[in-house]
Amino acid sequence: MDKIKNLLYVALIVKLLSCNNPIQDEPAQASVYCLDSIFKERIELVRPSFQNVEQTIHLTGTVEAMSDRVVSFVSLVSGVVTQTNFTLGDQVKKGQVLAELRSPELSTLTSEFKKLQSQIGVAETKLQSVQSMYNQGISSRKDLMEAQSEVDILRSELARTSEYLELYSASLTDGVFQIRAPATGIVTQKNITAGSQISPESGALFTISDLSKVWVLGNVYATNVSEIHEGMDVNITTLSYRDDQFKGKINAIPSVMDEEEKVLKARIKLNNAELKLKPGMHVDIHAFKPLQQVALAVPTRAIVFDDNQHFVIVYKNDCELALQKVDILVDNNRVTYLKAGIDTTDAVVSKNQLLIFEQLKNFQN
Repeated sequence: MDKIKNLLYVALIVKLLSCNNPIQDEPAQASVYCLDSIFKERIELVRPSFQNVEQTIHLTGTVEAMSDRVVSFVSLVSGVVTQTNFTLGDQVKKGQVLAELRSPELSTLTSEFKKLQSQIGVAETKLQSVQSMYNQGISSRKDLMEAQSEVDILRSELARTSEYLELYSASLTDGVFQIRAPATGIVTQKNITAGSQISPESGALFTISDLSKVWVLGNVYATNVSEIHEGMDVNITTLSYRDDQFKGKINAIPSVMDEEEKVLKARIKLNNAELKLKPGMHVDIHAFKPLQQVALAVPTRAIVFDDNQHFVIVYKNDCELALQKVDILVDNNRVTYLKAGIDTTDAVVSKNQLLIFEQLKNFQN
């Protein structure tokens, strides 16, 4: 009997505790995805518009320095390089001392320079004496003219020797020729080191290229020759700068195939103020060919590809976003042209749309 009373007592306590501490219901999960204020600042919206359709033709190519912006330095004298002040890839300014050269020709020119200075001093003293005697009627006009001629000849020879010394950037105090940069640019070739023996026959000692503007040479294969022409707009991308697009136009297309690669080398002139494009760099070229057609267009970056279908995110307000399937007519790396799916009244998310896409899919599942 006591056992039954104890069980009833325990049951009563449990019931009282359960009444005082009811189990809280879990909050209901939201049924609609809404943009929060912070994430909304990270998106961009665009409205579709009707545009002339452009087909993209993909080419490969390389960057090259423009030939009229390349300067190669060849020594006019023979000697031994005693010092170099630059390395391959350095940016240099016109007139900057890049190397020093010790040469027997400098000794010859220096001796001749000093000799001429001494001879001019003697000749000028003689001229003053003859001038004085001429003024006194002792010397003839012929003597005066010969003395003046001698001074003029020596001065002319001194000026010529000075020009040579200046041309070779001679440093008489150090006894060396200074090799100075003939132009401002990037050192793209270097063929000398300290201790090198050089002569006028040694060829280019170094090459300086002004890379503020460069050529991009696009490979036009036989299958694309009829589609590529001068004046076409192009976008150029590189593996080194994936997020950058370099815009330009095809400036020239030669009439002769490259003998080694069997392609036409379309030339594209690009501004390169930031020096991002380097000679020898491989690039992808997207040439845009206009078609005789108009279609609704959105930026290609706004398109989401999933499960073999194309979608855009249509925005009406922060809590009304929809996945909208679209049919593609033509696309390129700039613009995608649509057959159907949206119209010009729709606002489309064109930045960070993938994050919204995943959230909307989760809410649909």
